[in-house]
Amino acid sequence: MDLNVDAIISNIRNGKLIQEHEAIALLTKLQEILFTEANILELTSPITICGDIHGQLYDLFQLFETTTPKGVSSTKWLFMGDYVDRGRFSMETFAYLAAHKIKYPKQFFLLRGNHECRQVNQKYGFYEETLSNFGHSGIWSLCNEAFDLLPVAAVIDNKIFSVHGGLSPSVIMYQSAYLMDRQDELPSSGALCDLLWSDPDTDINSWKESPRGAGYLFGERQVEEFCHNNKIDLITRSHQLAANGYQWYFDDKLITVWSAPNYMYRSGNKATVLRYEPGQAKEYNLIFFDFCPLDKRKMPMDVTISPYFL
Repeated sequence: MDLNVDAIISNIRNGKLIQEHEAIALLTKLQEILFTEANILELTSPITICGDIHGQLYDLFQLFETTTPKGVSSTKWLFMGDYVDRGRFSMETFAYLAAHKIKYPKQFFLLRGNHECRQVNQKYGFYEETLSNFGHSGIWSLCNEAFDLLPVAAVIDNKIFSVHGGLSPSVIMYQSAYLMDRQDELPSSGALCDLLWSDPDTDINSWKESPRGAGYLFGERQVEEFCHNNKIDLITRSHQLAANGYQWYFDDKLITVWSAPNYMYRSGNKATVLRYEPGQAKEYNLIFFDFCPLDKRKMPMDVTISPYFL
């Protein structure tokens, strides 16, 4: 099946919805690439690390335009998951990122988030969107087959551990995650679930069951032990709305990066990406960007969005 990623990128950038034959070709090729990648990506700097996008396509355009004036291909990229649900253009958001992954396979890296999971994205917007766009659930199923293949985490320069959610009591050394069977629906418990669902908590110093119903809450002690055991300087993650676009924890050993400005088109929060470039005056540089002005975005689709922040 013919695949023209440049045409897909251009069409989406110009406000056109992806067509079914394009989606099938794109997702088929993406799966071929993802199948070759390990559970834990081993990456090198310089690199730009991004948080949740959640279907906010036009804000994703803002992210690229604001943070990389020299163009997308001028840096490496790591996205930490949650591409779909909540926003109006989940399909186009993931397709746009997938097209860049195919075009720049050694520069563009996509991790799995907790919304890259059937039991979640069937409830929070993505299923309804694809059903509306294509008239059937086949593309939704194909997307989730690709989600099953997304890597779980990344290690950058052997110094930074990047993951969507957080830590797990079952993962003392991150190398153990290489042995996980990630190529399936996200389980409701266990190490893989924890890495995509867990959250930091400044008020605790031991593992605690998460109120989300999956994963754990973890404190400074767990972060210090993980960093010490793995010789890691920093943990980057997303998964939680940060009003300022970021939040540091535990003496700057962990940071939440949030990349969906004005989340769900009403939260009023800021958004950032984290640029990691050793040798520069600021090794870790947070770059802020605004939500896309209304006059630059296509009118949003009329879909229902759940009010619950999952």
